Amino acid sequence: MSKSRDALDRLSDWIETGAAAMLAAVTAITFVAVFLRYLFGTSIPDTFDFGRNFLGILIFWGIGVAGYRGDHIAVDLLWSAAGRGGRRAIELFAETVTLFCLGAFVWMQADKVLQTQASGLSTYDLRLPVWTFYAVAWIGLGAGLILAVARFFRILSGKEPSATPTTPAMRD
Repeated sequence: MSKSRDALDRLSDWIETGAAAMLAAVTAITFVAVFLRYLFGTSIPDTFDFGRNFLGILIFWGIGVAGYRGDHIAVDLLWSAAGRGGRRAIELFAETVTLFCLGAFVWMQADKVLQTQASGLSTYDLRLPVWTFYAVAWIGLGAGLILAVARFFRILSGKEPSATPTTPAMRD
């Protein structure tokens, strides 16, 4: 296993850990907010803003990891009927489309970060700048783009083995 592959796997693990931390934060905030509301009649300031922004962050961070590891939803009907060369062509086409779409997504999210920063948008209670949440989400998308580029070149060079047309539980 090459050092670049190890570095990419570490990056993927780092992104996945960040997304998991955001999911844990959303869960904890929601639980505590409901607990406080129903038992004590009070609330955490900006609970809604934190929850929705953390949820956006974890989704954006998870996109890259799902693509890199092949843990996304796939339709294998055409792929399983194709030969080895056809499968590779399908995978290259799919990765190319993914790269262009993810690249556009990263570009547009960067623009959204800058627009939100310029607008001065902030959370309702604590007046925290919203652009910082958007920037953290953008970092996850950027890391996902790096992983997508790496996967594309591994498939192109033939170093990425073709997936098997089985359910995820059977692949492992």
